[in-house]
Amino acid sequence: MGCSEGDTECSNDEARHEVQITRSFWIGQTEVTQAAYAKVTGQRPGMYKGDDLPVEQVNVPESQGYCRAVGGRLPTEAEWEYAARGGARGARYGNLDDIAWYTANSGKRNHPVGQKMPNGFGLFDMLGNVWEWTADRYDKDYFVRGESRDPQGPPSGDQQVLRGGNWDYRAAVVRFSYRGKVGADYRSFGIGFRCVLEQGSL
Repeated sequence: MGCSEGDTECSNDEARHEVQITRSFWIGQTEVTQAAYAKVTGQRPGMYKGDDLPVEQVNVPESQGYCRAVGGRLPTEAEWEYAARGGARGARYGNLDDIAWYTANSGKRNHPVGQKMPNGFGLFDMLGNVWEWTADRYDKDYFVRGESRDPQGPPSGDQQVLRGGNWDYRAAVVRFSYRGKVGADYRSFGIGFRCVLEQGSL
């Protein structure tokens, strides 16, 4: 986990380290769509409207509420990166234009989920399109000194970790190990989420 082999664009909070994930889990094949969110909550937040567009302008409590309603939760930062890589060791799992919507190809907006190439686990839009909330609070040095077995993130912190980059960010940000961070109550047209279900909960 952390700065990928051969990646020269890493920040100092992307230290490479080993993590062990011991619990099997399922993760959404796509970001949660507006249609899926509306079916559960009756609401359709988002600057851009469309059933197959990722829901956005939702904060952490709202994202957690949706995930709980469908029997899941937000992924930990470690789970997210494991799922995003899909077995890839580089900074991305393919040519960025083929796998992600980002500033050079997005036309300055998000796009329906599942249009780009999936990763090795068959997951779409793990990079680009919209940022994705994780369950972890942000600590620059957490993975240097934190737990290596099923890490849950620091117990406190003023900011929440975002992963994956989005349609309005340059290529240097749209990488597996890049760690975004904003307050948990923040809403943006560039932030969405996907849910995790632990295998035993199905």
